[in-house]
Amino acid sequence: MTRRKEGFSAQPGDADLRLLRIFRKVVECGGFSAAEVELNISRAAISMAMGDLEKRLSLRLCHRGRSGFALTEEGAEVYQATLQLLSAVEGFRTRVNGLHAWLKGELNIGITDNLVTMPEMHITNALSALKERGPDVRINIRMIPPNDIELGVLDGRLHTGVVPSLSALPGLDYLPLYQETSWLYCAAGHVLFDDPEVTARELSDCDAVIPAYAQTAEVKALHEPLRAAATATDREGIAFLILSGRYIGYLPTHYAEHWVEQGRMRPLSPQRCCYLTHYCAITRKGAPPNLVLETYLDELRRMIGQ
Repeated sequence: MTRRKEGFSAQPGDADLRLLRIFRKVVECGGFSAAEVELNISRAAISMAMGDLEKRLSLRLCHRGRSGFALTEEGAEVYQATLQLLSAVEGFRTRVNGLHAWLKGELNIGITDNLVTMPEMHITNALSALKERGPDVRINIRMIPPNDIELGVLDGRLHTGVVPSLSALPGLDYLPLYQETSWLYCAAGHVLFDDPEVTARELSDCDAVIPAYAQTAEVKALHEPLRAAATATDREGIAFLILSGRYIGYLPTHYAEHWVEQGRMRPLSPQRCCYLTHYCAITRKGAPPNLVLETYLDELRRMIGQ
């Protein structure tokens, strides 16, 4: 009884794909000689590759010699299978590469309140560029306090966030984003609104709105001389109370600007009653690869660089 030869049981690797590509070109060119030019390798190298492939497959693929080149029946079957395999490999490569040009998925981002009026507009411009590169990307923005943003990024509910730089958490990566200036303000109708030279004593005698969220030691020191008569959990709440004409309080200059231009607010002693806040984009260290997130961050870095 003739023993049946063992078939091809291994998984095709890069070396096998190279041999199959040579085999395909030899068949398409009708022989070794014509394939030399197409493959840019010698006839001896082609012959060796064909021999290696036949050993790998345990099959005789072609007749070669003085009578010319001709596929065996098995060779014809392997050629058809080769076309299918190489087509599938190329299709896989094309589809994966296409993901870089056609993004799909979601971007869940948490942002501290009232950053939309920052003149640099890094976030807005980066989101615009992301949407242009991936029209099917779904962007979900949550306006929440910084602590909730950090927790959301750490537990995976958010892909990224924008928070003030207060204290770095070991599980997060930080990308410096904005530097924000804040001044002390009062509104029209306040006793200090028309006072050209406000003294420290006058400021300490006025009711002030104090932020009820985390602040640096420097910012806390600026609020200590003020008479804490109200609190607010965000900058919009502070603006509400300042605009009542009964309180003074600190606001970012970019946020207060349109009220100042309308004559409804004015800064008080901006040379000494001011502070800077640094904002960062945060992501989780060791997070799974996410092409949508990486594209957004690349655009954000580009905006910052400009």
